Amino acid sequence: MIDWNKIDTVLLDMDGTLLDLNFDNHFWKEFVPQRYAERHGLTLAAAKERLIPQFKSMEGRLEWYCLDYWTQALQLDIAGLKAELAGLISVLPHVVEFLTALRGSAKQVFLVTNAHRDGLDIKMAQTSLRPFFDGIICSHDLGFAKEQPEFWPLFQQQQPFAKQAALMVDDNLAVLAAARQFGIGQVVAVAKPDSRQPKRAIAGFPAIEDFRELLVGL
Repeated sequence: MIDWNKIDTVLLDMDGTLLDLNFDNHFWKEFVPQRYAERHGLTLAAAKERLIPQFKSMEGRLEWYCLDYWTQALQLDIAGLKAELAGLISVLPHVVEFLTALRGSAKQVFLVTNAHRDGLDIKMAQTSLRPFFDGIICSHDLGFAKEQPEFWPLFQQQQPFAKQAALMVDDNLAVLAAARQFGIGQVVAVAKPDSRQPKRAIAGFPAIEDFRELLVGL
């Protein structure tokens, strides 16, 4: 799938790419609504009915990924709630094997994430993946989500790299579209970001079910 001889830089998403999206799906769809219901004296069903449109309205925007924004909007300590559930954070199959192989190569490896710094720190502490990366780029530091075209030139300005010789792996197809539009040489989608959900059908991008498929030739 990848001609590794043409890749100098590897850009990797975190949630749903390296880490099991089951944690985030459970957190936002079940745990946060439950705590919101308890705080506001609602049934769980009523809390979900109120929250789902709020969440939907922010998708693709930096606020969707901002724990500070949701802490204020929902009057809940979102970072604290994530820390409560940290034991559920897990790495997807064969990710460590892939990252270990990358570390043995001469390629630059960057974690490029929309995750808020507080959530990022919780997940790095839980998974011990931080040493695998030459750098971690957080969209909150740049002021734009990865789905937004403004993100990419700011990222390249902060961390110069040859975009034609770069590979981006992400579960978010809008992010991959933005990366491709910017000129990232190769983009790959993750078809099974949540271990408890079926494999997704991906159109328009090469896709992997797990990272063993990218180990060939590395």
